[in-house]
Amino acid sequence: MQEVRFIDLFAGIGGLRLGFEQSFQRAGFQTNCVMTSEIKPHALKALHHNFGHDYFVGDITKVKNEDIPDFDFLLGGFPCQAFSAAGKRLGFVDTRGTLFFEIERIIADKKPYGFILENVEGLVKHDLENPKDPIGRTLRVIIENLTALGYQVSWRVLNAEDFGLPQARKRVFIVGTLDETVSLKGFERKSAKLNAIFEKGLPTLNTKFVNLLLNHFSIQELYGKSIKDKRGGDNNIHSWDIELKGSISKEQLLLLNQLFKERRKKKWASEHGIKWMDGMPLTLAQIKTFYDAPNVEEMLDDLVKKGYLKFEHPKSLVEEMTLLGTKQYRLENKSLKPGYNIVAGKLSFEVNKILDPNDVAPTLVATDMARLVVPDGNGLRRMTTREGLRLFGYPEWFELPVKTDEAFDLLGNTVAVSVVEAIAERLAACYENAYVTSSAIPV
Repeated sequence: MQEVRFIDLFAGIGGLRLGFEQSFQRAGFQTNCVMTSEIKPHALKALHHNFGHDYFVGDITKVKNEDIPDFDFLLGGFPCQAFSAAGKRLGFVDTRGTLFFEIERIIADKKPYGFILENVEGLVKHDLENPKDPIGRTLRVIIENLTALGYQVSWRVLNAEDFGLPQARKRVFIVGTLDETVSLKGFERKSAKLNAIFEKGLPTLNTKFVNLLLNHFSIQELYGKSIKDKRGGDNNIHSWDIELKGSISKEQLLLLNQLFKERRKKKWASEHGIKWMDGMPLTLAQIKTFYDAPNVEEMLDDLVKKGYLKFEHPKSLVEEMTLLGTKQYRLENKSLKPGYNIVAGKLSFEVNKILDPNDVAPTLVATDMARLVVPDGNGLRRMTTREGLRLFGYPEWFELPVKTDEAFDLLGNTVAVSVVEAIAERLAACYENAYVTSSAIPV
């Protein structure tokens, strides 16, 4: 049986490895991971628990080329914070962004047959020169550098939702081989809903927050709802809708909902003399232009006392030059008149979103996973680690022998195994055609 050797860089919990191995083994190859690189301690626990390792290294920047065994494929989900909308988007200026060049260094020296790289969707448009450009300079540099090394490179943003997983998760995949362009189009579309991965009959939550939700809404009415005070829409529940911080009158409810919408309008920024921001404090005089009840100030002060509103000065945009470029941030401007503003953001509550069993999950990120809840019978409960693994296409034998919060951290940064399988299946066909069928190398 033909052996395929590969290395797994920035391995996480091994999602790229798992998808790659499953497809190549189905194609009749024997797979051999000749080197794994990962530095996160709880990721290492998962890797050692689920896979065998002959050669394990930590920080790849400290591994010399001569210490890396020869291999046929490189797998690398290189760190995405430098390109992510959730990070500072510094790209190659950020040390984590330069880790791509470690991949380039190793490929240039070892000349493997191919590679699979994965990153966040934000990489595609990162560092755009012109708004209408299809890709930014960062991705262009990556593609040009890999092409210059002699590889036929293709890339595409793929969504886990199209590969039989009930999660909307878009990631960019960059694939290359020495002799053939691998198409990342035309995959068979598969779909699934959350019901298919949910466990049943587990203990539910009995907290003040959850009980208030269930007292104000039926379990079915909660399907798909988000709980946050800085956004609206039909699928959002605010803290005042469940009277989380204390009872409010119908008039106060109307006032809150009106203030919630008005505070995002750009005209108020002009009146304040600041650059527009998404949600500004409004003075009593400004509020009276759209809600002029006799007791409006009394109602507002009561809402401040209960914690639904805060009384604060508008914030001006400040720019500061640093070694990494221009840094922008908001700073309270005490020379401007204070006003009333909404208090809480989405991470302020113990529940961020209730998943809809008849739908798919949003893109799961580490900071949100602990605040996702699942309907179970007539109650709500936390998502289990097993459900989290299923959302990414991990098999039932795969285990995360770590604490729940560590498991969610790992899952929020992993890859969708089913997507990797589909890509690796095409790579296996190319590899077989190039080196096995044609007998380009001894079998």
